[in-house]
Amino acid sequence: MTVASEIHQRLSETFTPEKLEVVNESHLHAGHAGDDGSGESHFRVVIVAADFAGKTRIARHRAVHAAMGPDLIGRIHALALDISAP
Repeated sequence: MTVASEIHQRLSETFTPEKLEVVNESHLHAGHAGDDGSGESHFRVVIVAADFAGKTRIARHRAVHAAMGPDLIGRIHALALDISAP
């Protein structure tokens, strides 16, 4: 399973989002710091879920990181998050 697939699966299971996009942007960072050569080091996530209603930006980010888990977070270099409630 790819890292993008794992991210998608874990976030889907945790938040049941109305919208979820996981974009692998690793190719944009080839040769830069954090590029481990795997092609799976930099990701952008767009997620819209009711769970985020009333939460601060930091609380939303913490919730996404917790849902992904330290094992998955530890395998990527950069994670750009666009998190919102419907």
